[in-house]
Amino acid sequence: MDVEFSLPDDELHTTVATAVWDGHSVAIAADDEALRAKLVKAFRPTPVVVDDPAYRRLGTHGTALVAPGDLEWFRAVAQVRAPAEAGVHARLVPGVRDGGFDPAAGYRGFGEQLERLDERTRTGD
Repeated sequence: MDVEFSLPDDELHTTVATAVWDGHSVAIAADDEALRAKLVKAFRPTPVVVDDPAYRRLGTHGTALVAPGDLEWFRAVAQVRAPAEAGVHARLVPGVRDGGFDPAAGYRGFGEQLERLDERTRTGD
């Protein structure tokens, strides 16, 4: 899974930095060293607090804590912590270009589908 970051006031959404999740760690690239340092700090391996119903268990309310070490944590950092700490806008980019919508695969949850696609990227399928 890749994330492209752009500045919030840029209408063209020009990529100023990228973060890549390889299944174990995050690789960050940016021409601006100050921005890169902020993103490195944002992607530190600590839990992320999110206020998003998608991260909560059924029937609960309030914030949820996403523990580091998996794709869900990477997404939470990119969508919550990186914009707050580095002042950038995140755009998730799948690492796999093939495939597409498959109605027969509708039984899989969104997170499962992302993990499946991400695994195909790492193994080269």
